[in-house]
Amino acid sequence: MASLRGLSEVPRHLLVCEKSNFGHDKSRHRHLVETHYHNYRVSFLIPECGILSKELKNLVTETGPYYFVKNLPVHELITHEFINNFVKKGSCYALTYNTNIDEDNTVALLPNGKLILSLDKDTYEETGLQGHPSQYFGRKIMKFIVSVDLMDLSFKPDSKKYERILWSFKEKKPLKFDFLLAWHHTGVEESMMSYFYNYQIHEHQPKITVSTVTDLQCPVLQSSELRGEPEVSCSAGELLDWLGAVFCNVKLNNEPNSFISTYCCPEPSTVVAKAYLCTITGFILPEKICLLLEQLCHYFDEPKLAPWVTLSVQGFADSPVSWRENEHGFRKGGEHLYNFVIFNNQDYWLQMAVGANDDCPP
Repeated sequence: MASLRGLSEVPRHLLVCEKSNFGHDKSRHRHLVETHYHNYRVSFLIPECGILSKELKNLVTETGPYYFVKNLPVHELITHEFINNFVKKGSCYALTYNTNIDEDNTVALLPNGKLILSLDKDTYEETGLQGHPSQYFGRKIMKFIVSVDLMDLSFKPDSKKYERILWSFKEKKPLKFDFLLAWHHTGVEESMMSYFYNYQIHEHQPKITVSTVTDLQCPVLQSSELRGEPEVSCSAGELLDWLGAVFCNVKLNNEPNSFISTYCCPEPSTVVAKAYLCTITGFILPEKICLLLEQLCHYFDEPKLAPWVTLSVQGFADSPVSWRENEHGFRKGGEHLYNFVIFNNQDYWLQMAVGANDDCPP
């Protein structure tokens, strides 16, 4: 019975909402985008819009590339050649593919040069590396977190510490994974395709899906009222629920004969003739998302019918981190996401949500 009760429980989640203005000196918008490293889906919704501007369309088509490398040994990510060619010359990202954070060993490379490994107890002990217990396994510790600073290792190429870590991954406990890799850099440098030519590596472009939603019922929002005001405007929480329904193509008319969903748009609301919805799916870098956010802010440089637009970003459910180096777990959902509501006066709402096995968003 206890297990059945557990299945029926709604998992704990955290939602943090804040409002600011893009012109404020202390606005955190850019920092929060830049430190949410592993993103698999980006969606933006523009009410009263049927066709994208040339600038936005170009940014959408330039969100790639990223790479898939099969059976890549972890020790390849800590060689001096890799660190000097990629980690030091831009922002390099890596994430194990098709691994479950609560069951399997997982690895992530962050753009600050930190290699984060979430290892099961046996693998952790076999590597002999120093780490700390996962904070999400209670008394019976089954997972350990190891952090390797590649930038620190690169300054001490002949140190005993570097030799020990390399020996651990190369000989003592060799680890191989399928990896997603991406690299943001300026200038003409060596490509990942040529660097990893000895392995099965494939270049991919993000998948782009666009649609025009007609006669869409939208909540009425006021930038100054994050909590909403009865009969005047909707709250940030109500908007997030509504956005989820729109992204899932749920009908919002709450018809009595509908057995799929009884959800309807929160009130007060208004009907827009059409809205442009674009979704990008892949391994999407924070630098690309920053450019999209900036361009969406410029959307209101000229008068528009739309009072606001949204930009939503979802992270990989099985990434070992959410924001910065905060440990991320899965439990019942694995969600870590954020959403911007960009108003025509340059005010914005920022909503950040995580699941049961996460710290509070920054």
